[in-house]
Amino acid sequence: MSKQAGPLPATLTADPPCCPPLAERRVPAETAAVLAPAFKALGDPVRLQLMSMIASAEGGEICVCDLTPAFDLTGPTISHHLRTLRQAGLVDAERRGTWVYYRARPAILRQLAALLAVAPAAPPRECP
Repeated sequence: MSKQAGPLPATLTADPPCCPPLAERRVPAETAAVLAPAFKALGDPVRLQLMSMIASAEGGEICVCDLTPAFDLTGPTISHHLRTLRQAGLVDAERRGTWVYYRARPAILRQLAALLAVAPAAPPRECP
């Protein structure tokens, strides 16, 4: 039984980046409204750590039973943070028996990363 918050908003999809990097062009208000929940979800230190553990998990997925002991938090608190990541569209979850396994949605992470991409700095110019 797959647990996912449902379809993602229109511009936050697994397709290529929705817009040029914000360093190149202003992000439209509608796009910002769609992307903000994903960035907000990653703005919490525990969720950022959970996202890192999920995204870097060997085999592409990790059991909640391996996530919970890594924190000095209660199970319900970890579940709350994982639900927030799911609702933001950053992870998928699948129940297998009594455990839930989490997988990152790499295409979404690439989309968010592309929005934050900054061109390499030009080498310093020498004065004549």
